[in-house]
Amino acid sequence: MRKIPLIILTGPTAVGKTALSIELAKNLNASIISADSMQIYEYMDIGSAKVTEEEMDNVTHYMIDEVKPDFPFSVSEFQNRAKKYIKEIDDKGKAVLVTGGTGLYLNSLIYNMDFAKSNSNSKLREELEEELKEKGIDYMHNKLKSLDSEAASRIHKNNTKRVIRALEVCLDGKKMQDFSNDLKYNEEYLPIIIVLNRDREILYNRINKRVDIMMESGLVEEVKRLLNMGYHKDLISMQGIGYKEIIKYLDGEYTLDEAVEIIKRDSRRYAKRQITWFKRYKDSKWFDLENYKDMEILKEDILKYIENISKNV
Repeated sequence: MRKIPLIILTGPTAVGKTALSIELAKNLNASIISADSMQIYEYMDIGSAKVTEEEMDNVTHYMIDEVKPDFPFSVSEFQNRAKKYIKEIDDKGKAVLVTGGTGLYLNSLIYNMDFAKSNSNSKLREELEEELKEKGIDYMHNKLKSLDSEAASRIHKNNTKRVIRALEVCLDGKKMQDFSNDLKYNEEYLPIIIVLNRDREILYNRINKRVDIMMESGLVEEVKRLLNMGYHKDLISMQGIGYKEIIKYLDGEYTLDEAVEIIKRDSRRYAKRQITWFKRYKDSKWFDLENYKDMEILKEDILKYIENISKNV
């Protein structure tokens, strides 16, 4: 059976994926599927650093503005929609370029993750949901932390569904981390994984600068507009970095300067976690952008790598 090549361009936040992905897509005659957990939401443009129509430069993008901010989007939902789009792109004779930094979204395509067949202990889940009602999410997240600190660091406490699911997995005798060790490659696709990276200090400076640009571009006004539209602070979408801090500023919990500094800090921490995550991709090719003064040479090196991988299959 023919495997569809999946060119995956990933890397930490603010590393420089967007501009490069569009240039690569033009050379490869590719359409782009976004694997970014915030850019799927309509109206959330500034805080997600969403690619603009002008930046797209006539390259077709999928999974951008896919749902409203109150839609309960999941990894399973991403996988279902992305697979449909991959087939659609491939049927048109175009290459598929997946770009973004949400690790679970990438895993759902790289590996054989069948959410429909995932086992769940309904009785245990009911008990955990009752415990949540009685003791609250802080208690449940701390409980997860004591059982699987790595999972607790990845799952925001307000994402109650994932907290409960992680606890269910732990208490059923298997840590969330174990899933990544058991995963087999998806037999439908040939993943060609390219990871962009930068010197840590330079990356952190880029993150800080990006946050400053977001503020200048009107992030506070964007959050106010979302709240006025009825999208409340407890939605998963509104728990994204940048949004939750500005909400706390608007609620009087932070000064604006405090909110900005926390956004920068949490974005840097997120980038660090992303780099750790991408190191798990054993068959990936890393490109250190500090070694390239000319982005055209970087693009050519990546294109050569893709061509060589494709030839040897």
